Amino acid sequence: MFDEYNPLNKAMFRVIDNDGKVVNKKWMPQIDDDKLLKIYKDILFARTADLQIVSYQRQGRIFTYPPNYGQEAIAAAAGVLIRENDWLVPAFREMGAMLAKGVTLKEIFLYFMGYEDGSAFKNAKYTLPMSVPISSQLPHAAGIGYAVKYKKEDKVVIGFAGDAGTSEGDFHEALNFAGVWKVPVIFIIQNNQYGISTPVRMQTASDSLAIKSIAYGVKGIQVDGNDFFAMYKTIEESVRICRNGEGPVLIEAVTYRKGAHTTSDDPTKYRSKVEEEEWDAKDPVKRLRAYLIDKNLWTLEQEEKIIPQYKEEIDRQFTEAEKYGPYPAGDIFRFLYAEMPDDLREQQAQYERFLAWKSTKVK
Repeated sequence: MFDEYNPLNKAMFRVIDNDGKVVNKKWMPQIDDDKLLKIYKDILFARTADLQIVSYQRQGRIFTYPPNYGQEAIAAAAGVLIRENDWLVPAFREMGAMLAKGVTLKEIFLYFMGYEDGSAFKNAKYTLPMSVPISSQLPHAAGIGYAVKYKKEDKVVIGFAGDAGTSEGDFHEALNFAGVWKVPVIFIIQNNQYGISTPVRMQTASDSLAIKSIAYGVKGIQVDGNDFFAMYKTIEESVRICRNGEGPVLIEAVTYRKGAHTTSDDPTKYRSKVEEEEWDAKDPVKRLRAYLIDKNLWTLEQEEKIIPQYKEEIDRQFTEAEKYGPYPAGDIFRFLYAEMPDDLREQQAQYERFLAWKSTKVK
């Protein structure tokens, strides 16, 4: 696959077209019907949750949120293939992979409500917190991969970043380190066409983002990120490569952020309706749905029945998060260092004295 779709050949890997028809039988992954239906339902749940969270934010019930809308196939494919003892190093648009790893929606809600407990991930082993600073998580992924190799563990690391992340030094340092040490890390770049309002053409003069793999001596490939089967097959092959000690791998998943960069962004300021309509025809959920309907595995009637059930469960977990209680003041200080330094202890003491003074003034 990586020879056939070498980035130097300027060919994008895809398996199905926009109508859900298989156009690349050679690389169609083998997934049984029951498993595929479960995958589709999980993708549908993630999309429903994503749309609900935007609604909560518009109601003033949660802070700024970065939608996953339109990019669900990428995280879903990673979520299916990542094992319990593999490492997940997310950015902030990987809801599907995080849910598959064992992170709860309630924890995601708590994170975007500002609670440190939102990053506890009590049921998700080997999962790093979401990382808002651009690409700062990629050197962590490379370092974890080095530790895995050093300890001779049977684990793979999957790290994510956006297209704008490839303009950061952290991206290049992580790829260089990973390439030199041949660590078992899969770097997935979600190329959603914009770094906030900056289009990809202003991020790089390279023919693609995948071609950056050549300079670092790692395997790379450009994939249709809205094609679930293409993403699944690519990650499946990448996992095999990493487990065989041939890693790392760089995957450029070409997709489109259908929503805003975050709920504080207005994409109408920098992209056209025509562009949005063109990408809507490539929507990952529509394409997978069309495939399933064509195979008589799914119906629109089934979807209409299941969506309300999803909304009810999403609302239930969100209500639990809203009732979590006041933010523990000590959390502002106690998660910065493994052992709190004296100057930070003094800051905490000052803050506690201020809160005590403030409470007397309120009374």
